[in-house]
Amino acid sequence: MLPSLRNYLRFIDLENEFADHGFLPKPGAGFKLVQGIRESWTDFTALGPGYGTWNVIRSEMDDMMLRHASKQGVKVFEETRVETLDFAGDRASSRPLAAHWSNKHGAAGRITFDWLVDASGRSGIMCTKYLKNRTMRESLRNVAVWGYWKGVTRYGEGTKRACSGWFEALTDEQGWSWTIPLNDGTTSIGVVMHESASKAKKAQAKADGQKPTLTEHYLDQLQYLPGVRELIGDGGEFIPGSTKSAADYSYSASAYSGDHFRVIGDAANFVDPFFSSGVHIAMTGGLSAAITICASIRGDADENIAQRWHDAKVGIAHTRFLFVVLGAYQQMHLQSAPVLSDINAENFDDAFEMFRPIYGLADSQTRLTDAKVQHMMDVCQSFFDPYVSEEHVLGVRARYGPASATLAGPVLGSEQIEQMVGGDTPEREMDTRVLRKFDALKVFSDDVEATYMERTV
Repeated sequence: MLPSLRNYLRFIDLENEFADHGFLPKPGAGFKLVQGIRESWTDFTALGPGYGTWNVIRSEMDDMMLRHASKQGVKVFEETRVETLDFAGDRASSRPLAAHWSNKHGAAGRITFDWLVDASGRSGIMCTKYLKNRTMRESLRNVAVWGYWKGVTRYGEGTKRACSGWFEALTDEQGWSWTIPLNDGTTSIGVVMHESASKAKKAQAKADGQKPTLTEHYLDQLQYLPGVRELIGDGGEFIPGSTKSAADYSYSASAYSGDHFRVIGDAANFVDPFFSSGVHIAMTGGLSAAITICASIRGDADENIAQRWHDAKVGIAHTRFLFVVLGAYQQMHLQSAPVLSDINAENFDDAFEMFRPIYGLADSQTRLTDAKVQHMMDVCQSFFDPYVSEEHVLGVRARYGPASATLAGPVLGSEQIEQMVGGDTPEREMDTRVLRKFDALKVFSDDVEATYMERTV
């Protein structure tokens, strides 16, 4: 989970119960995106212990949030699915009025409503069945395979990094992996790669001429993960039967709202499992749906304006994390060039605004171009710069002042960084890398960190 989760939990009065549940504290994340050099580490607790988050077992987390919603008065119907929706008129343009449902016990029925919030996950009833406005992102058409282990050493054990997630690129440059310790004593280790690479590997026959099973394919990827193998060591033990696989296809939609409905979470869009952005985007969308529906009901905002606000909020949050992921994939050589068809042009214009300070005041063009997208990916790649160490950061603070490399200061931009580092000195290149990395961190602080979530707007 990202640090912003704490603020959402606090907002719904669930933070204390969540903190007391026993999930493992997550102080940050280690990234080994380029083999052969030191990993980079994102310190979630740099602004204080209150900014740490957790590694969670999703089934426990989801159940806790479901029970909390029930306590707040939400009527919960478990093991029940929505089959179809009824509309006032044309399905693509009129408001939904009722849902037909069925459950695992064989019961079925119809329920009416005034407003619909579609949180139906990747099935995305509104977007896929009625609006038909979902677009798959070919460059991130990924699949994940994972399993659970016992006795795995935790990354950073014995240091302030202990229990951080470990993310490592495969040495064959075909994908990346996660290693996440969990509160039940197990460790989740997964591998993500493009569907085409996964199919090619699975098609390779073993010595006996047989194709590998899913578990054999999964375990075979460890040969490309020296960091993961080191954590597994001699004491790590794979739990038989724990292998799972899922399509992690990336997608978005042209709109996430309409007359008396909002679409949120994976029903709306999905970036990639990298950086754990899904819950953050889902909770951002949930809050946006609540705000815009209430504003419309109260007459505080016209319904059309409320819809556009929700579309923008959900779309921009998605696009921001899309560029984080594309920057990381570029670092891992999994993404050679930006693919304009994979980026929503309207959301790009809005997302570009957060990058403007980095470009400088002279650059006012927001049109979606190859060069512009490539520049944004380069900025995001600085987020994961593996050459920047804590020693380098301390050196920059010593030379330019403590405020030069903190998350609380303003974005410097390329021109000011150029002026600061000055002439041809031995430290010039590394100082520039450090300052660019902090600029990237500041740009994404609203989403990646919890720093500014309580500000007055």
